[in-house]
Amino acid sequence: MEVGKFPASLLERILAKVDISDPRVVVGPRVGEDTAVLQTSGSLLVAKSDPVTFATDQIGWYAVQVNANDVACTGGTPKWFLATLLVPERFTEDEAEAVFDQITEACRSIDVSLVGGHSEVTYGIDRPIIMGTMLGEVEQDKLILTGGAQEGDSIVVTKGIAIEGTALLAREKASQLLQAGMSQEEIDKAASLLNVPGISVLHDARVACASSQVHSMHDVTEGGLVTGLREVAKASGLGLAIEESSVPILSECQEVCEALGLDPLGLLASGALLITLPTADVPGLLTSLEGEGINGFEIGTMIEAAEGLQMVEFHGETPLPEFSRDELARYMSSGT
Repeated sequence: MEVGKFPASLLERILAKVDISDPRVVVGPRVGEDTAVLQTSGSLLVAKSDPVTFATDQIGWYAVQVNANDVACTGGTPKWFLATLLVPERFTEDEAEAVFDQITEACRSIDVSLVGGHSEVTYGIDRPIIMGTMLGEVEQDKLILTGGAQEGDSIVVTKGIAIEGTALLAREKASQLLQAGMSQEEIDKAASLLNVPGISVLHDARVACASSQVHSMHDVTEGGLVTGLREVAKASGLGLAIEESSVPILSECQEVCEALGLDPLGLLASGALLITLPTADVPGLLTSLEGEGINGFEIGTMIEAAEGLQMVEFHGETPLPEFSRDELARYMSSGT
């Protein structure tokens, strides 16, 4: 198989075999849903696991953020984090300690407790890998699912795309970008997206839940905006129509993608939050986001499943693009 997420068809076959008899499982493994939700005696427990498998100088900080994002997308609050750190034999004790310092600082910044995990030097790997598990809580009447979108909902995306993939490429492939004609200043600006506006959607989600009747939220990650939209549609059993001209592609992303021959719509895009909600609530949401310094953009509408997944362009409607794997994974695995 190619590097990246399992193909959706394979994942559907695997998950179809999962049989859950425990009635306390409110949300189990489903295509498009990124968290498990469990019934407890009081509030609901939200659980999320996600790895960070690429090389980055901020891998510990990164692992906390990406796992917290998915808990926030349920309307919940991230509370407890567990980290499994695997490092290659060449790793030094100072490097290992630095990664854990990143984890603890990231947890502290969002009021999350690091409660456990595992660490080891692992044979056969050439870079550090972190598997993170985030646990959180959400009130039973405030749970939001990816699959909660309703026909007629407007689709809003925050910040712009593709923050994460652009920043990683600028940090990991600076020499290739220089050779392609980008300036060091442009590369540095793209790399800084990792911190400003950053990849966390915790605040975006909290503002959305406090200001509008949110039906669905989804963190845009591997496979980019288009894959995130497809996951919302799949989980909700609906179609959607996206206005191509309304999609907020960041200028830094456009420059990096043009330099490396990538499509921004399929590039890893953590930092952007997809929200579906009644059209009447959109102005209030956008105003509330703007008041918190967060850009918001209305990009489309949820429609009947029979109408499919559409990209509305100047010359008419075309099928929404589909990416078999993330553009970052495609580029990295090419050996370029």
